[in-house]
Amino acid sequence: MLAPVPRPPGSLAVRCSRALFSPRARLSLLALLLLTAAALVVSYEPQRFLASGWPPRTSGPGAVLLFALAYGVCTAAFVPRPVLNLAAGALFGSAAGLTAAVAGTVLGAGIAFTLGRFLGQDALRPLLRGRWLTAADGQLSRHGFRSMLAIRLFPGVPFAAANYCAAVSRMGYLPFLLATALGSVPNTAAYVVAGAQAGSPASPAFLFSAGFIVLSGVAAAVVAWRKRHGLRAPAPSPAPAGDGVPEPVGGVR
Repeated sequence: MLAPVPRPPGSLAVRCSRALFSPRARLSLLALLLLTAAALVVSYEPQRFLASGWPPRTSGPGAVLLFALAYGVCTAAFVPRPVLNLAAGALFGSAAGLTAAVAGTVLGAGIAFTLGRFLGQDALRPLLRGRWLTAADGQLSRHGFRSMLAIRLFPGVPFAAANYCAAVSRMGYLPFLLATALGSVPNTAAYVVAGAQAGSPASPAFLFSAGFIVLSGVAAAVVAWRKRHGLRAPAPSPAPAGDGVPEPVGGVR
């Protein structure tokens, strides 16, 4: 009888490492992280700590920096950005509050993009087979900057959903972060100003910011409806093979 071929000594370790770092395992880790973050948000409501002036006994640029860092972590954990933007305006005023909110927005988007890119992209890209998913992936991959800029300017797509959709696409880091920073300014500024002027709701600044929030929401709904209608429209049927071919002169073929 032939002697069994001995297995290489490191084969079990190699198989285990491949299983642990496989696309499905990384996607499972991403899902676990997101579920844990959502559970912590529901249990502890970290936005309450930020809105009440966390951390205590801190003021000046240090407080703005700490708020921006906490803002980024909270947005990556699905805390609603409007609540944080209002808190930024109420705590630091319009200028410093806008700086903290935009910096936290970019940080939170970067965290979510990194998690989605390294933990979810390899497993999710083969699943992009539906018409809407394929169209969205193609748009983000080919026209990443302008597509993300439009998403940030018209806040119809949830912040976290846009981050993870961009991560699964082939969009680069720099276009994603730059479009997020530029596109988030108008809507973020409206919420920050509203939070800063919450004590005087009849002031022109508060009324203007509230009106801008309403108008941007309506514009986002209109844009989303038009895009949805366009995706539902049937594709044009191909022209018959003989169209556009001139008839031979004199009946000669």
